[in-house]
Amino acid sequence: MKIAFQMDPIGGIDIDGDSSFRLAEEAQARGHELFYYTPDKLAYDRGRIIAQGWPLTVQRVKGDHFSLGEARVADLSEFDVVWLRQDPPFDMFYITTTHLLERVRDTTLVVNDPFWVRNFPEKLLILDFPELMPPTAIARDLDTIRAFKAEHGDVILKPLYGNGGAGVFHLPESDRNLSSLHEMFSGFSREPLIVQKYLPEIKDGDKRVILVDGEPVGAINRLPGKGEVRSNMHVGGRPEKVALSDRDREICAIIGPRLREAGQIFVGIDVIGQYLTEINVTSPTGIQELERFDGINVARRIWDAIEAKRA
Repeated sequence: MKIAFQMDPIGGIDIDGDSSFRLAEEAQARGHELFYYTPDKLAYDRGRIIAQGWPLTVQRVKGDHFSLGEARVADLSEFDVVWLRQDPPFDMFYITTTHLLERVRDTTLVVNDPFWVRNFPEKLLILDFPELMPPTAIARDLDTIRAFKAEHGDVILKPLYGNGGAGVFHLPESDRNLSSLHEMFSGFSREPLIVQKYLPEIKDGDKRVILVDGEPVGAINRLPGKGEVRSNMHVGGRPEKVALSDRDREICAIIGPRLREAGQIFVGIDVIGQYLTEINVTSPTGIQELERFDGINVARRIWDAIEAKRA
């Protein structure tokens, strides 16, 4: 097949942790033809969705992990699969790429389906499953957030469309910084904030469960660094081996069919204790860590699912 990767610049990735690299590596091993471009090179031009990019070859050699062919402008309708793999922020630039990629869905399988990526923001999709999530409020209005904190005392405050642990604050019951933080966030962003009851189980880790076409294939646990409440690997969280629990499987059984119907082939959900906290569909990670811990070839399972849909 002809495969295009829409992703952040490939030169700076960590080949031992980057999921897009692992997906490209597995596709290449299967004999597929790879093409790479950055999202700023995506365009609509007189009825066509095009991208300026390069034929791509990858290899697992640090410092020499990719080579590019001659640059060319490609019509994305000519590809069998396009991967939507750039990292958030989930801003209007990101959203525009989903609108453009949606226009090639009749000829090309876009993974994950861009219509539902746009309509499944990670911290909003969980609202469809209130029985699975911790007490939560989403608001820009300070009075609403203050009332929530007054009721629950110990809370987590973060930007609604943030990612990678950026801008996450733990506000214990005695903390008096809520108004200042609200003022700070409001000064540079118009987006609402999300506030959730603090889950003390975070000390035992934030579990990332990976689903392929709606089915759980495994999990890794991410432990916060010393002095941190955030467990994201971008900010020093440490991954460790962990098994899927009965509760994890229960959560996946409830949300899996919805994800599968919406064309979300590769999804990573976050579970703290008994609660679902996020459903990550934009650019989930964790493939390589899970493969190292459990010996599960997650990339192979993802490509098996894609090839079955293209058959």
